[in-house]
Amino acid sequence: MATEVAQIPAEETPAVAASTENAEQADKPAAATEAAPAAAAPAEKEGAGDAAQDKDNKEEKADAAAGDGEAKKEEATAVAKTDAPPPAQKFNVHKANFEKDIIYLYQFSRTPLLPSLSPYCLKVETWLRLVGLKYENVDHKMRFRSKKGQLPFIELNGEEIADSAIIIKELSAKYDKNLDAGLTAEQRNVSYATIAMLENHLIWIIFYWRAKYPDNVLKGYKVNLQHALGLRLPNSILNFFFKITFGRKGTKKLKAHGIGVHSAEEIEEFGKSDLKVLSEMLDCKPFFFGDEPTTLDVVAFAVLSQLHYLSKDIAYPLRDYMTEKCPNLIGHVSRMKDKCFPDWDEICTKLDLNAHIPKPEPETKEGKEGGEQEKSNEQEGTEGDKIEKELEKDKSNEKESTEENKEKEETK
Repeated sequence: MATEVAQIPAEETPAVAASTENAEQADKPAAATEAAPAAAAPAEKEGAGDAAQDKDNKEEKADAAAGDGEAKKEEATAVAKTDAPPPAQKFNVHKANFEKDIIYLYQFSRTPLLPSLSPYCLKVETWLRLVGLKYENVDHKMRFRSKKGQLPFIELNGEEIADSAIIIKELSAKYDKNLDAGLTAEQRNVSYATIAMLENHLIWIIFYWRAKYPDNVLKGYKVNLQHALGLRLPNSILNFFFKITFGRKGTKKLKAHGIGVHSAEEIEEFGKSDLKVLSEMLDCKPFFFGDEPTTLDVVAFAVLSQLHYLSKDIAYPLRDYMTEKCPNLIGHVSRMKDKCFPDWDEICTKLDLNAHIPKPEPETKEGKEGGEQEKSNEQEGTEGDKIEKELEKDKSNEKESTEENKEKEETK
């Protein structure tokens, strides 16, 4: 009996005890007494087991919650990394604060007679103006060179492009600005060969004269080295070093090129032959291939300008030959100048690298000036009133003194 009762859950024990027979009533107290401890033991065990189970469940839930928290944290970190903006791209250019799609041109400083003493620099700027691309000259006082050691070079969207021919080629492809698109295959070949003659022969003949007479370069183009280089040293010192270094370096380059091994007379004849060929090619046309300028016209203008705009005070036989024997080339230079450099006079007068860029209008000070004028008028009026009051006061004092004198006289 005790065994059966022990197997029954504690909450069912009172019902079983009520249904036993009368014969067993005598044993009931003893049985109940024996059953109570027996029933209590499993209940305590089961209660302890349930508490342990609850504790394990809580720990499992806590571990699961902690795991979920770490997973969410990792997920949030991953999302934050995904949403974070990429690091700013670093550009290895001189113009760090560049604007998108603005071409920054690095070239030589201006002179009072010519926008640039470098035919290659003048070539690039003339081409940019002719095709209508936005550009800005960087006033670097000739301190920078390209990675190739050259001027000119440009920077576009954080990228450097050097060499005048490569600059024009890449910009033509990028912006679809090919000046030679309308030429035939034969005309393109003629243009290519003539440009090679200009840039690899005639230019070096001009450089030969410059290296031989560096003093005439400064005088002939009225170069102010103090302004061109941005230095405070006196021009006399700068001119002295220019003559030495420019002549020495120029002579080395000319010998390396090959033109420097010839005599002055031979080099002069080479130059006259080049000019004669150009004059015969141009003939009576406004430009070399018709009514519109092409790349050949740009290069020819950049080179011939170095001769034409040299001061007449400086003797130069090649310049005189072009003026006398090739007047159509002079006309070509003038047409290109008018077409591409309407601000030529402003450039050469102010030596402004960016005369083509509209300047911001100065702030009007009419209101301020009007207010100042009114204020000054008020001040003048106030001062006038003071003066009038002083005069009236003086008059009244004089009148009073006169009356006093009369009274004294009457008293006497």
